[in-house]
Formats: sequence, C-alpha cells, structure tokens
Amino acid sequence: MTGIQVLDRPASQSFYAVAGRLLFIECFDLGLATLIERLFAGWQLTSVSFPERNPDIKITFALGHGLPQVPAGLHQFEVAEGGRCYSASDEYYLEFANSLLRLRDDESPVAVSVWIRQVPCRTDAELARVTSFAVCAALRRFGMFELHGAGVVVPDSETGVLIVGPSGSGKSTLASELASAGWGYLSDDELLLSLSDKKVEARGFRSFFALTPVDLTSSLKSCFEPARVFAAPRVHSVVPSFVFFTAISGAKETQLHELTQAETMSRLIRACPWATYDTAIAGANLQLLSELARQVKGFDLRAGTDLLEPGRASLIIRACTH
Repeated sequence: MTGIQVLDRPASQSFYAVAGRLLFIECFDLGLATLIERLFAGWQLTSVSFPERNPDIKITFALGHGLPQVPAGLHQFEVAEGGRCYSASDEYYLEFANSLLRLRDDESPVAVSVWIRQVPCRTDAELARVTSFAVCAALRRFGMFELHGAGVVVPDSETGVLIVGPSGSGKSTLASELASAGWGYLSDDELLLSLSDKKVEARGFRSFFALTPVDLTSSLKSCFEPARVFAAPRVHSVVPSFVFFTAISGAKETQLHELTQAETMSRLIRACPWATYDTAIAGANLQLLSELARQVKGFDLRAGTDLLEPGRASLIIRACTH
C-alpha cells in the first residue's frame, strides 16, 4: 500500500441502516469524513447512533498521495464513467483516476476499502461516484441491486412505474412532471431492487432530485428536496408493474412502443451492467431482472417536447398503465 498513510485511529465512525442492513462507515481523514457524510445525507439511509448488533457491511475510507497496487493477473475490463474493474473469485478492485475501491467477499462483515489519492473538493464527481459504487457493491451481497432509474406511483393506487435510461435521457424531468401532477415518488435517478416471494420490490436510494435546465444554458443540474416542491408524498417502496425506457427524441410529440418480455429483459440488462460485471452475484442479479421482466409491462418512450406541457406527462403515462 505504497503512498497511503493511515492514522492509528479513525477520524470518524458512523452507522447507517438501509433495507434491514447495517453499514459501518470509517474514515481516517476528518476533511474527507465531512464530505462523505454530506454524500450520505443525499441518500435514503437512516443514521443509527447506538446500533444493537454487529454491522453487515464495513466501508473504510483513507486519504494519501498514492494508491495501492492492484495484484497482477486479475481479469480486467473497462466500466462506465472511466473506471477499470479487476476481478478475482473472492474480490474485485475498481480503479478511477484518483481513487481505488477493493471489495472482499470472504470477510464478515463484507469489507470495502476506498483509497483517495488527493483531497477532494465539495463538488468532486469522482468521490461521489466511488462512494456510491462502494455502498451499492456491498448491498449487492445482500440481494439489493441498484438500478439507474426513477420510480413513481400512479395516484390513488399502488401501481408502481419505473423510468429507466442513461444520464440525459429525461428520467428526472419525467419523474418531476409526474410528481408535480400528484404522483407519489421513490427517487428520480437511483433505485434499489430486491426480490421477495418472487416479487421484485423497488425502493428509492437517492433522496434529492436533480434537473438539467430546460434552456440548456448550463450543464449543471439544479438539485432540490422534492418534499419542498411536490405535494405528493415520497413512497418507501413499491412492487412495479410498468417500466418505461426513455430517450429524448427532439420531436414535438412523444412516441410510445410496447416491448416484448425479451426486449424488456434486454433493456434491463443494459441498464444494470453489474449484473454481468460483478461475477460473484451475477446469477442472483440476472434472476431478479428476469423476474422483473416477467412482472412488468415494458415500453420504449421517445420523449417529445409535449411532455413539458402541464399535465401532459401524467396523461400519457397513465393511459399506458390502464
């Protein structure tokens, strides 16, 4: 671990609960600990002051001028957002420009170590990325799989709707339009999926909403707490019945096309790359996606400018759910 200087005592220790699992977060730099706490505040995690049991997951953050060496001979491949993954049977590494993550499957609690090369700033996107990867990688070991998507609930019903797509595909805009029209919401961008009694359940993970300005004069997203904007309530979890795969067409009118179960499954796999990247849990992840594809009715949604008209998004999506 050349270049990494770890203090004898951690600067910060904290516990969080999510979906019945207990996370222990340990940080060996006070400034870094403050940034990590700020990131955790943006997720739907519950702070635990005095845990009554041992944690399921331990994530350690360290700061230094170098990163540990990844062992030679591991299978490696590139992942989204500029990362490189190195995998073995019982562990894997995820490397970015200024950070490195290591997860071991043969330890209890599940152990994740994160090393940061240099002091990050408050808006450091890589720190947010590697921290999210650390939490989600650990949760996958307990049957909770992340999905890059939004979740809403049809008003006056328990009908769950997922909105799935890459960054810039209009997920947050569509979720915000629906929430403004009285739809309950889980999250606008990040969900956790789990399987219970052969039903897939979705719960929100990211707590804030983030929208790109309509006039596109800035590439920065505007973040806000949805409870301060929408009258509709945040929903804890839902069993989804519909999934919409979004893309922005630039046309005036929105186009919808119903998908077959096989097409829905293919789209879900593309949206969940760790279902194949993370070999230790790939089978369970693919089983969950298969159950989800059977559970929902899928649609391809090419968003037009008409979705920005008041009430239009609610009218279009609600028509499909009926």
